[in-house]
Amino acid sequence: EPQSLWGTLMYGGVFGYPADTKNVNGKLRLLYEAAPMSFLIEQAGGLSTTGRDRIMEIIPDNVHQRTPVIMGSKHEVKEVIDAYNAYDEKERT
Repeated sequence: EPQSLWGTLMYGGVFGYPADTKNVNGKLRLLYEAAPMSFLIEQAGGLSTTGRDRIMEIIPDNVHQRTPVIMGSKHEVKEVIDAYNAYDEKERT
């Protein structure tokens, strides 16, 4: 993961490990993978989210808690968040 994050920091874009059917809670560990990378991304002016929640605002339930991760350039991550919102809206109707 750090190699991919470095590329995102240097060149822009989106780094993601979203939840899927096998890893419904995401793949990266919140406390020692997702949160530290999120801190760096946000300090560089980007965004970091689960698709629905800001990663830096998640209160951990346990030390090994996993979370979906989508982080990178502000405008591009906002597009991903918009896609999540559109999906959620479609699911509600």
